[in-house]
Amino acid sequence: MVASAVRMRTPSAMFLSRGAASMRRPQVSYKFQEVLKSQMPAISAISRFYASKSFPPHTIISMPALSPTMTAGNVGVWQKKAGDTLAPGDVLVEIETDKAQMDFEFQEEGILAKVLKETGEKDIAVGSPIAVLVEEGADVSPFESFTLADAGGDKAPPAEKEAPKSDEPSAPTPAPEPAAEEAETSGEKLQPSLDREPNVSYAAKALALEKGVPLKAIKGTGKGGQITKEDVQKYQPAATSAATFEDLPVSSMRKTIANRLKQSMAENPHYFVSATLSVTKLLKLRQALNASADGKYKLSVNDFLVKACAAALLKVPQVNSSWIEENGQAVIRQHNTVDISVAVSTPTGLITPVVKGVQGLGLSSISNQVRDLGKRARDNKLKPEEYQGGTFTISNMGMNPAVERFTAVINPPQAGILAVGTVRKVAVPVETAEGTVTEWDEQIVVTGSFDHKVVDGAVGGEWIKELKKVVENPLELLL
Repeated sequence: MVASAVRMRTPSAMFLSRGAASMRRPQVSYKFQEVLKSQMPAISAISRFYASKSFPPHTIISMPALSPTMTAGNVGVWQKKAGDTLAPGDVLVEIETDKAQMDFEFQEEGILAKVLKETGEKDIAVGSPIAVLVEEGADVSPFESFTLADAGGDKAPPAEKEAPKSDEPSAPTPAPEPAAEEAETSGEKLQPSLDREPNVSYAAKALALEKGVPLKAIKGTGKGGQITKEDVQKYQPAATSAATFEDLPVSSMRKTIANRLKQSMAENPHYFVSATLSVTKLLKLRQALNASADGKYKLSVNDFLVKACAAALLKVPQVNSSWIEENGQAVIRQHNTVDISVAVSTPTGLITPVVKGVQGLGLSSISNQVRDLGKRARDNKLKPEEYQGGTFTISNMGMNPAVERFTAVINPPQAGILAVGTVRKVAVPVETAEGTVTEWDEQIVVTGSFDHKVVDGAVGGEWIKELKKVVENPLELLL
């Protein structure tokens, strides 16, 4: 995303089950949900349930997939115990895989009610229950008797394919002989893959696969009832056949998002500048601050990046500008304050609540505002003035370990937006008195999208340079 001694901070991937008791989510068909689950079995990290037996409503926390290839993990040291309060970004437990030791940073709020997998338990399949979470203020005492069986039990580990142990090559399995009738009608031996369907010509089979035509629905007109290429070409699905797609309704928010992004791409000449930032020092500073004052701080990497963007905007104010057209006249409005829009994904679409006056806020204040705005955005409780305006936007997909980098669409009339990828562990050569040694550096890739009407290429590059400087020397953010 590296040797077993490497320590990584990777946010959890989350998948909500059909039993969600208190989460807003899109209404999708049962068939669609089942297909989605079958395609994403390894990323499940949380499942919500209604009260089972005598237990109040709760959330099952499952073994997360902290890398694309992870299928099982070992439980390391728990950083939280039953009764502790959890906030987004808190390290819940250390997870050991075959490649690395990683911190499982939880992204939900609540109280840890029960630990189901103790430190040292090994080979826990991805998706298996490891703990129970309840909402803040809930009583955790009923969960003292909660067992793994109450959570649905462990998931079976994926079956492993074993290679043949014999050194001698096995004799090839002879292909079955074609049916006599088939040999007579086709005049030649069919491919082995067609032996199961002796009444389908090779050309018909190929065309059916290309066009997605169900052969079982076709009556053959060839010799002996064979399905021919012409039969496939003439096939028309019955009016009552099941649909192969589902039309989902478009919400008013989705329509607004679509129109604004389409307008932005059409009217704003985008250009993109990427950079790799070392966040090793930043992560150490974050850990130190969060560990101080008995958990008073719950700072995330994104909180630091919001503050860092503001610092860079003050140094390169041309980026902190908007393209304004009024009464047929166009002006570039350069703002004196930094109001950062933070992209938040909600069940109904993307929304960008604004943290105002970031240049005068401390990291703790930024963190509190981002958490509050994000929660109310997902609950659809924001006031218009809380998501309108803004002078610059940050879009962070770092919680998804698969997203190394991406580009974002400018939020007009702003002139810039920063896209943030996930944190990666990278080996870098370091020159020492003893020679060159290899050290591990934690890095992220960021990409700035700029409106060329407002920000020239050299200016965008200068802004990225200032951002890199302050992120890689994070103590400046405390001044």
